[in-house]
Amino acid sequence: MGAVAGKDAGTEPVPLDEIDRRIIAELTRDGRMSVTQVAENVHISRAHAYTRIARLTGEGVLSRFTALVDPIKAGLRSSAYVTLKLKQDAWRELRDQLGAIPEVHHVALVGGDFDVILLVRAVDNIDLRRVIFDQLQSMPGVLDTQTFLVFEDLDTR
Repeated sequence: MGAVAGKDAGTEPVPLDEIDRRIIAELTRDGRMSVTQVAENVHISRAHAYTRIARLTGEGVLSRFTALVDPIKAGLRSSAYVTLKLKQDAWRELRDQLGAIPEVHHVALVGGDFDVILLVRAVDNIDLRRVIFDQLQSMPGVLDTQTFLVFEDLDTR
């Protein structure tokens, strides 16, 4: 199921020190890493690592631990970024609808020539066309779409 970015937008940033940043980097690299392994990699005690991770989770800095799926191996061979221009008052109504489309993997409200950018992943171009034409373009409040096909995903982390 798709995810909607920014549900908690507007909250105050949490002060992070170097140890917090190193813990976050370790868990970003491998969310299944044990607390013991995080502690060893960051050079702190296991109890200290556990307390830090609990605090970061409680404050919402770490919000969930998830697996990264290789879209090609999962059968999602066609990807595109799709931009949407919306009627001025349509964003709130469309936010949950967009997040409920399984092929929509990321939703972001942006500023510029369009209002929303989506990452859409589909089985093939026929399925991608169905999502764009039959679902996205038919939503009330969507004035225009533009599609940018993804030829290759590059992992920069």
